[in-house]
Amino acid sequence: MIITKTPFRMSFFGGGTDLESHFRAHGGAVLSTTFDKYCYVTVRRLPPFFDYATELCYSQTERVTDVAQIRHPAIRNAMQMLGMRDLRLTYEADLPARSGLGTSSSFAVGMLHAFHAMKGEAADKKQLADEAIYLERVLCGESGGWQDQIAAAFGGFNKITFDAQGYTVQPLALSPERKRTLNDRLLLFFTGFTRFSSEVQDLNAKDGRDKTAQLCEMRGLVDEAEAILTNPRADLDGFGRLLDRTWQLKRQTGAAISTDSIDALYAKGVAAGALGGKLLGAGGGGFLLFYVPPERQESVRRAMDDLLHIPFAFEDGGTQILYRAPESGPAEARA
Repeated sequence: MIITKTPFRMSFFGGGTDLESHFRAHGGAVLSTTFDKYCYVTVRRLPPFFDYATELCYSQTERVTDVAQIRHPAIRNAMQMLGMRDLRLTYEADLPARSGLGTSSSFAVGMLHAFHAMKGEAADKKQLADEAIYLERVLCGESGGWQDQIAAAFGGFNKITFDAQGYTVQPLALSPERKRTLNDRLLLFFTGFTRFSSEVQDLNAKDGRDKTAQLCEMRGLVDEAEAILTNPRADLDGFGRLLDRTWQLKRQTGAAISTDSIDALYAKGVAAGALGGKLLGAGGGGFLLFYVPPERQESVRRAMDDLLHIPFAFEDGGTQILYRAPESGPAEARA
């Protein structure tokens, strides 16, 4: 039996520039972190005593005799890609799916990690990120960028740079004190709206807007935010104001990015004292993040009292094997 633990990510700047159609031509970069909310994937051999060969438990339960019968596209394609069969897989998570935190990519990374471990293979973080990108973007044909898979695999607070050759991951050199101060000034709220990121990406791609200028400006904000974070003498409030700027730019990149309800929530947060913020993920719903000075946080919490506040802490581990136990016995004899 293998249990993997894979974090969700929080993207601050550069989202959208990690789309391959953009960064191959113009370059891209994102500034993001993983935090202490996780998904857990458990995989074990299925004993040959049932009238099905594979059992999957996620938001649904599937029992099939052949991998090709699996309805979940990521699980089906991952099992076929790595030659997996005769297993039971379960998925659990600390936060809901389709909420702007890269949950599907964290699941993909955690699942691939578990499959390699079941085969006795040691897959490094880059291999897992690359395979998850290939799984979601090529085999499953889902629209979206590359940052989520990379963040889930590597973990930590990183600047991820994209160009025609691929990507590089640069951990930010932040002192523990500065990282803790930033963490303490961020408030996360669940809007209650969920959506498929790939569907939002598809809708935005069809609206006919040329987003190049906005995306290139959003790429520039990555460097500005990095400079603020890594300079201990810089006023950290500048990070919050840049969040507002990147959110205003992101809203210009597609009609499906925001809604009237989300705009109203954001305006309430700023009126209550937030210096800036953004909706996490592709848009349309999920989690709303605000940067709020300490003296205004109670005011912002009151303004958002209809929403669920989610306390969190940054994490550095990336995907991990939480539990590993050898299995043997009748399952090995299945033909």
